[in-house]
Amino acid sequence: MKNQRITEAMLQFIEESPTAFHAAANVEALLLENGFEKLENLAEGALVPGGSYYTMQNGSAVLAVKISENPAKGFRIAASHSDSPCFKIKEVPEMKVENTYVKLNVEKYGGMILSPWLDRPLSVAGRVFVAGKDGKPEAKLVNLKKDLLIIPNVAIHFNREINNGFAYNPQTDMAPLMGLDQELSIKKLCAEAAGVAEEEILGSDLYVYNRDKGRIMGADDSLIGSPRLDDLQCAYATLHGFLASKPEEFISVYALFDNEEVGSGTKQGADSTFLEEFLEIVLENVYPDKNRLWKRSFYQNSFLLSADNGHAVHPNHPEKTDSTNRPYLNGGVVLKYNGSQKYTTDGYSAAIVRQICNTWEIPLQTFANRSDIAGGSTLGNISTAHVSIPSADVGLAQLAMHSAFETAGVKDTEALAQLAEHLFV
Repeated sequence: MKNQRITEAMLQFIEESPTAFHAAANVEALLLENGFEKLENLAEGALVPGGSYYTMQNGSAVLAVKISENPAKGFRIAASHSDSPCFKIKEVPEMKVENTYVKLNVEKYGGMILSPWLDRPLSVAGRVFVAGKDGKPEAKLVNLKKDLLIIPNVAIHFNREINNGFAYNPQTDMAPLMGLDQELSIKKLCAEAAGVAEEEILGSDLYVYNRDKGRIMGADDSLIGSPRLDDLQCAYATLHGFLASKPEEFISVYALFDNEEVGSGTKQGADSTFLEEFLEIVLENVYPDKNRLWKRSFYQNSFLLSADNGHAVHPNHPEKTDSTNRPYLNGGVVLKYNGSQKYTTDGYSAAIVRQICNTWEIPLQTFANRSDIAGGSTLGNISTAHVSIPSADVGLAQLAMHSAFETAGVKDTEALAQLAEHLFV
């Protein structure tokens, strides 16, 4: 089954991407495998029609481009994000309790559901920096790949009201237990994993991640469960479609941003000049003689597909979803609407998406928040504030968004991959 094969490949991608840095590195590896050249390694004017190029920012964001051999009339862009809610390890992390336990001092990254993180096997991944050439620090990815940590619940005997609701304190309730050896050190463990001496580490960005493996589930094998489905499912699906496509009338761009879960306001986030500068570099190299008016028309003929997972109707709480815009698992791509433009879909951009889906028989459904429930925002409106082009927000339906372990449909990854592939033509 085709959709099962791509889903299994996507789950493997997620397992190998415990942090945004690993996700970006895995995307880079796939780009290189498919013949892409790194932009920073090329001389000015080296971009040519028919070429494929990429660049990175902060080791956690990626922009890649396929330039059509024919004169192009616009960009076609698919954007997603590499980060997921988790715990970030503080700079001085080890905390000792009664000369017995060693636990870690952590803080929330993003809008997390805290309770699912308890009583699960956890580990640590991220990057460390050592001295590099020319005084520039060198980053080394680390993934400890061990059931290293656990956040133990308090026994019901000590809190008999736990099932009536409990407000977890992220400072006191969510500190992961690392072990009993008083000499335990995360820095030392990461140094060993990176193959460097502990004293060589000059800086780090380390995160706690859920060790549970993604899997196909359900009595009928209709479901998938995995950490980080939001938004690595969309990141992988759009990348799959991007790599499978051959642009004809448009210049294809794959965008993977970081820090969406904390507002995108970073140099590697959607609320930066990263995409804008990249698109300008492409145009200046491929069409150096064109004026600003021509470029303005080029952008107006462009299109951005912002891909970030959406909320499926919940089997236990169907009342949480709007009465008529109700996406389901395995119902296909979700086209997302919001009257306040938290999602950028409008009549024009919806028509572009629908036309592709109708032509290629890609299942499509719609989502809108209940009018009395505030929803979240995503990449589309942030990106188009910097690059003024038409945009639609899409995603894949899932349950338990921002949980440590999320649920989605086994068929849907293929649907978004198909949409991306045909968008890029």
